[in-house]
Amino acid sequence: MERAVRRGLARREATPIEALAIDETSYQKRHEYVTVIVDRKNGCVIDVLNDRKKNTLKTWLECNKDRLGAVKTVSMDMWEPFIIAVEEAIDDAAVKICFDRFHVASHFGKALDKVCATEHKSLGCASPLTRTKHDWLRTKANGGYHDKRAFLKLAQMHLKTARAWMIKETANGLWSYAYRGVAERNWRSLLSWISRCRLEPMVKVGQMVHRYLWGILNAIVSKATNAIAESINAVI
Repeated sequence: MERAVRRGLARREATPIEALAIDETSYQKRHEYVTVIVDRKNGCVIDVLNDRKKNTLKTWLECNKDRLGAVKTVSMDMWEPFIIAVEEAIDDAAVKICFDRFHVASHFGKALDKVCATEHKSLGCASPLTRTKHDWLRTKANGGYHDKRAFLKLAQMHLKTARAWMIKETANGLWSYAYRGVAERNWRSLLSWISRCRLEPMVKVGQMVHRYLWGILNAIVSKATNAIAESINAVI
């Protein structure tokens, strides 16, 4: 296998990269990480780095600067070492970095799950949230609701979980815009709502989104995601 990889790499041409994806994945029961660098345009793995540290990625970017002169977008999650490495190694990084929508959505989903678990525990045996955990996290993309009518009736109850769910659904709907100004206006409106919702997990996610909104807007305008990198990580 190692000989086959060496032969393949020897035949590969060092072509310019326009759409870069950077993502990390774990192995050894999640105790070790590697950084996977992918050319999103052709779905090709360019390199796999031995950790997910800033200096490792920065060194790789600087060593491949001649190939990255044409790069237009760099999609990644909101991992601070990656952001700093790209900002220090690539020109105009602030307009090229795109934060992956699925990573942002996962933060909203985790916050909703925390709100649901806390409220369910506080309501005790009479909780209407019993066996509804996965219904709140469902979308059309992952199969939709088993009983949509029953779920919507539940969502109309005065529950903290219902409010958190509405915030999550609103955030999911804000990725379809084409114009930066319209997208920014609607995201800031959502962030204002989150800041007043009195749901601590959601407030924390709102603060994170506010901090990284510039990269989210870049992703919306360019339609750049880390979907290819994530599918490759699943194989790894």
